[in-house]
Amino acid sequence: MKQAFLVFLGGGIGSCLRYFISKSLNPVISNYFLGTFLVNVLGCLLIGLILGYALKESFLSQNYVLLLATGFCGGFTTFSAFAFENFSLLKNGDYFNFSLYTLGSILTGILAIFIGLWAAKAL
Repeated sequence: MKQAFLVFLGGGIGSCLRYFISKSLNPVISNYFLGTFLVNVLGCLLIGLILGYALKESFLSQNYVLLLATGFCGGFTTFSAFAFENFSLLKNGDYFNFSLYTLGSILTGILAIFIGLWAAKAL
């Protein structure tokens, strides 16, 4: 039960932070969801750092990993919103921004995980 509460707590905090970032940044550039993009990339970087550090140092207990990686990062990142925004771009015929947003998010997210894992090893 304690582990489920930690995931719940981390997810709630991550979701609220995602909401505020997306709300403030998504309308900055029309037809590009900067807030969602930033949240997904930061979430990938954070999960790479958290899991990399947990593996390297064995310092983080499973409870901290559940709170931070499963809970916070799971609530913070937003693949469902990403998929809906891509659907909206396709529906509107905006294939250029669809391609840019999809490829940019996926490639940058994967790169951010590599950077997070590398940084955790280097620290």
